[in-house]
Amino acid sequence: MGGTKRMSAEEKRKTILNIYHKTKQVYTEKEIIALATKAGVNQGTIADVNQTLVDDGLVDKEKIGGSNYFWSFPGKKDRMMQLQHTKNLSSIEELKKKISEAEAQLADAKRGREDEDGERAKKLAKLAELENAKKSALEELEKLKENDPQAMADLEKELQLCKEAANRWTDNIFSCKSYLVKKRGMDKKEANRLLSITDAFDCKFFLTFSFGFLLFPNTFF
Repeated sequence: MGGTKRMSAEEKRKTILNIYHKTKQVYTEKEIIALATKAGVNQGTIADVNQTLVDDGLVDKEKIGGSNYFWSFPGKKDRMMQLQHTKNLSSIEELKKKISEAEAQLADAKRGREDEDGERAKKLAKLAELENAKKSALEELEKLKENDPQAMADLEKELQLCKEAANRWTDNIFSCKSYLVKKRGMDKKEANRLLSITDAFDCKFFLTFSFGFLLFPNTFF
């Protein structure tokens, strides 16, 4: 048996089915196992392969008493193929019907949406034109907000706060300079260097602070 060809599952099915068709006999499981073994099918797989033929309707099975009997005639396979063919044709017709219904629904959905004389294109162009006009109007509105009286009043108020803050910081720095010069005996130039200021600090600091606030207000408050 060492030279026996190794069969695939499909080859085993064909071999066992061929035994039924050639002999046209009814067999017990033990008998079909014996015949299939002689035909070269691995004995340990015959029962399972035979059962797959039963499950697929290619082999008939009937239990009589305590034994199971199996049989299959050549005409059975032809009949099953004929039934499958009929079933396939029925499925094709059903699919054709569904396709026809879907096409009709699509036609209904499109009805009334036809683009007569390019109306759709004209409307889309008009929509784009209105969108551009809206964008321009919003940009103009943003520019006008810069000259809004309330905005100007708010800016003046913030500028006043800026001026007060600048004066407050200037006074604080001069107080520090006065302390260093009068209490600690430090030279004025040395005190300026330590505080990172110059003799022109008073006016220069206020202008720098004010312009800085106008350009970057969130940095100061």
